[in-house]
Amino acid sequence: MSDASEDQAFSELMSDVEPLKTEQTHVLKRASEVTPGVLMRRAAAQSRKDPFGNFLSTTDIPLVDPHTEVSFKRSGVQHGVFKRLRLGDYTYDARLDLHGLKLEAAREAVFQFVTDCYRHDIRAALISHGKGVGRHPPALLKSCVNLWLPQFEQVLAFHSAPRHLGGMGATCFLLKKSEQARQKNFEIHSKRR
Repeated sequence: MSDASEDQAFSELMSDVEPLKTEQTHVLKRASEVTPGVLMRRAAAQSRKDPFGNFLSTTDIPLVDPHTEVSFKRSGVQHGVFKRLRLGDYTYDARLDLHGLKLEAAREAVFQFVTDCYRHDIRAALISHGKGVGRHPPALLKSCVNLWLPQFEQVLAFHSAPRHLGGMGATCFLLKKSEQARQKNFEIHSKRR
């Protein structure tokens, strides 16, 4: 079929078709109402704070030596529990690798990692940050982890990892039981009596 015959066939098919009547069109505008959520997001963007509660700071970080062992223990943590952590005797159910991350990305990753570990009842975890030898400033991520972990009330203790888990380039930490895990534990032990 030629183009002319195709056009004629199409015109014959469409001969009894009437165009739709169009009604008046309306131009939609954005809602001018400012909700509390919009105000919160604006304030967070202006102050550069995380609207979801990331309280970890990236300023005034006391630097530690790349080969220094980092350690922290809250009062009430038993000596035997801390010793097992220091020796790497726990099963580390979660691991986070910070190698190659910039400071702000590491801050967000650590905050999300610790929060997720607590929510999922993970008791022992490991953060691999590297030693930072030859970097400027040296051991920045290691120093940040050393500063940040005690800021979480859920973190009971941490220590530089044993050699087989990364040595001075990684940190092992213990978390409190979540409220659900404590309640479950209470129910199990109260049934024994």
